[in-house]
Amino acid sequence: MTSTVPASGIRTAEGSALQAVLLDMDGTLVDTEGFWWDAEVEVFAKLGHELDESWRHVVVGGPMTRSAGFLIEATGAKITLPELTVLLNDGFEERIGRTLPLMPGAARLLAELAAHRVPTALVSASHRRIIDRVLVSLGAQNFDLTVAGDEVERTKPFPDPYLLAAAGLGADPARCVVVEDTATGVAAAEAAGCHVVAVPSVAPIAPATGRTVVPSLEQVDLPFLRGLMTLKR
Repeated sequence: MTSTVPASGIRTAEGSALQAVLLDMDGTLVDTEGFWWDAEVEVFAKLGHELDESWRHVVVGGPMTRSAGFLIEATGAKITLPELTVLLNDGFEERIGRTLPLMPGAARLLAELAAHRVPTALVSASHRRIIDRVLVSLGAQNFDLTVAGDEVERTKPFPDPYLLAAAGLGADPARCVVVEDTATGVAAAEAAGCHVVAVPSVAPIAPATGRTVVPSLEQVDLPFLRGLMTLKR
């Protein structure tokens, strides 16, 4: 299922070949990937386990079921996946309640997309309870549609969330640009047939056909996104 936030209806991209922009949340728009790792470290410390720093690249950007499941198996912790999911969401929510830093260029990009009436969706592997908290800072009015990880049968790295978002906006996935920060999210977007702008947060992402890698959202604006539609896939 998807949640449609109040907006003035699905918009057009002013005649551009670009039909919609689909944005990841953690590590892409908000600087929270470190918050997830800190929550994981804290929860497992209370369970008597120390997490290996190298595992951070394994769990980043993935759905809760995959990340939490990996950590349970790696540590041998005596906790069920549903129990751990609650604890991790609680720990993360506590951290974003203290502060929620946006990534450089995020606020400007969202304002530009809204000003030019470009259909925009937030597509995250995070659960709905987390997305709704973060939307307070990002501005729910900046998105025509939001898709949460616990609202799809298969979340990232499967294409389902991005296919669902494109369909909800009435857009052709091939004419959508996805902005992502992890290999997991990039894989989901490319499997959906979207052009990808990768802004790596924790681990490097290599350029590839149909994929553009930039160091920061400060390099991303509407002319840049529209220009991607003219590139050969």
